[in-house]
Amino acid sequence: HAGFDRVVDGVPLDRWSAAAPGLPYTLWQLLEHVRLAQFDILDFCRNPGYVQRRWPEDYWPPASASPTAEEVRASLAAVRQDRASLAGMALDREVDLFAGIPHGTGQTYLRELLLVADHTSYHLGQMVAVRRALRLWD
Repeated sequence: HAGFDRVVDGVPLDRWSAAAPGLPYTLWQLLEHVRLAQFDILDFCRNPGYVQRRWPEDYWPPASASPTAEEVRASLAAVRQDRASLAGMALDREVDLFAGIPHGTGQTYLRELLLVADHTSYHLGQMVAVRRALRLWD
C-alpha cells in the first residue's frame, strides 16, 4: 500500500501524460492499465457473469490520453478501493484461497491474488522509471 502511494503521490497534473524519453508509456497509461487489470481480476473473482475483456484495447488507455485532475483522483481512488476489496477477499475466512473459482477454468483465488500483486509491482517499477526519466523522482 505504501509503495503504491510513494510512486503515485506528488505527480503534477501536467506530467501524468508526459512522454518520457526512450520509454513507451506515460504515467497515466500505466496507472490506468493497473486500474483496469486489477478491476478485471477482481471482477473475475467475484462475478459469476464475468465477461472476458478484449486485449489490449480494454486494458490500456490511448497514448494520447491526457487526464483531468478528477480523472487522476478517480483512478487512484479506484485502484485503492479495488486493492482493499482484494485484501478483504484474501483475509476472508469464508474464502478458500486454494479453491477453484467456480466460473473459472481452473484458476484459484490465491493465483488471482498473486497475479494482481505481481502485475501491479511490475508496472509500479515502470512508473518509477518514467518518473526518473521525467525528473520527478528523488
